[in-house]
Amino acid sequence: QVQLVESGGGLVQAGGSLRLSCAASGRTFSGYDMGWFRQAPGKEREFVCSIRWSGGNTYYADSVKGRFTISRDNAKNTVYLQMNSLKPEDTAVYYCAASRIESSRDEGTYRGWGQGTQVTVSS
Repeated sequence: QVQLVESGGGLVQAGGSLRLSCAASGRTFSGYDMGWFRQAPGKEREFVCSIRWSGGNTYYADSVKGRFTISRDNAKNTVYLQMNSLKPEDTAVYYCAASRIESSRDEGTYRGWGQGTQVTVSS
């Protein structure tokens, strides 16, 4: 089973950038689609983006399209989330998880949730 650890969060001003990383353990990392989700205070966790196991296809929520980029390095068992042009509404705990379901946006199909990393965007 894949186990995941997120890192790279922090405090940034609006318009700034952050790069999150998600390190996976387990030899089957390359067989999973990987997703990033986020949960803001008082809100449900929501889909942010995902990437196919091959890295060939990526999917984004409309709210982050054009600003965020997901990528992966299967040799390093790591998935990344480059976040540019950050907005205060991007403030949330960001989680990564793994799925066997192609291009899923349903958190119920994901497993191996990490502890999350806090991203705070000040106005």
